[in-house]
Amino acid sequence: MTYPWHLYLMACMYVIAGFFHFIKPKIYVRIMPNYFPKPLLLVYLSGFAEIFLGVLTCFKTSKNFALFGIILMLMVFLLVHFNMLTSKKAGSGLPKWILIIRIPLQFVLIWWAYYYIKF
Repeated sequence: MTYPWHLYLMACMYVIAGFFHFIKPKIYVRIMPNYFPKPLLLVYLSGFAEIFLGVLTCFKTSKNFALFGIILMLMVFLLVHFNMLTSKKAGSGLPKWILIIRIPLQFVLIWWAYYYIKF
């Protein structure tokens, strides 16, 4: 079964983003909320999850599972985006307007994943 090119684009986006968790983990550790235990471990686990779910998105038998996983992951990532908005250190010097725009963008990404789920 072939899927539209934009589903594969989404899958590649998550795989590439996941690899960056292993290439540049310090960036991701810095944006983790303080109340999360073992931030480096969580960075690696979330990177693995992004890669794993991105790959599973490309297969008929696992697509819906992967898309639900991506949606849940993006909902958890909202905590990181709010942390970046409220913490100067986590915000990494980005302009406030960019940090604010990232929150509704997260909902667009959630909708994008939901769009491909077939019930």
